[in-house]
Amino acid sequence: NLTYKLNSGHNIPLIGLGTFQIHGEQLIHNVLDLALKAGYRHIDTAVVYRNEHHIGKALKELLPKYNLKREDIFITSKLIAQANQNEKHVESLIRESLVNLQTDYIDLYLIHWPGVSGIPVSHPDNIKYRRSTWEAFKKLYAEGKCRSIGVSNYTVKHLNELLTNCGDVRPAVNQVEWHPHYYQPELLELCRNENIFLQAYSSLGSSNYSNLRHDPIVVKIATKLGKSTSQILLRWALQQNIGIIPKARSQAHIEENFDLSFHIPNEDMQTLNNMRNDEKYAWNPNSVI
Repeated sequence: NLTYKLNSGHNIPLIGLGTFQIHGEQLIHNVLDLALKAGYRHIDTAVVYRNEHHIGKALKELLPKYNLKREDIFITSKLIAQANQNEKHVESLIRESLVNLQTDYIDLYLIHWPGVSGIPVSHPDNIKYRRSTWEAFKKLYAEGKCRSIGVSNYTVKHLNELLTNCGDVRPAVNQVEWHPHYYQPELLELCRNENIFLQAYSSLGSSNYSNLRHDPIVVKIATKLGKSTSQILLRWALQQNIGIIPKARSQAHIEENFDLSFHIPNEDMQTLNNMRNDEKYAWNPNSVI
């Protein structure tokens, strides 16, 4: 299981299981059962996914089945700042995640979005709330309740602002939309220079758009290498040391998304890099002040 050493000193598995839009106690249990069996050791969730409690329950039941302990797996969660919430509110939300996930600590906790729920993206208070949310995160980090802390959907601007004001705890991760149609070399460069691990979401496009998975260029490379288009898109990121968190429900897809120990030749990597057309599949943080 490939891992990367974060600036916090902890190792993060490069491949994780995404759980966005995977709901219901039985489905979560089945999916995590298949994932642990396939070799996944990293589960990615968020407060807004409303499935933390089911993940917590499933892991309690499944870890013993696979002879695993809590420290053998890596759990990521995230929260979106709310208007009129102070640091205490943020702290209580993180503690709620701990209760829901039935764990004493969360491996990685992220600010899910640079904006704030309840105020416009153009409002200057977004900056104030980002800062106070980070201060609350730092407190839980100091307590050991969050072993690493980071951000998601942060642009170069948001990241530079945080790096100027983050104090003694720097973000360990920036999780962003990242695939051959949409990626930002300048963001990757900043993350690499500052020792921030870049993690991709929407690697396969999105559930609603299959343009990326059916792109003739991706299909051609997949056919040539005897792999699925999903495997090509995931390996493209992995081969650049970018983390991935593909979500899947079926055994076939869960196993396929983890089976990435092949190599994409350099010329094919270049072809995939040249596909960039700024076609986004998820929310756009560029408008957040």
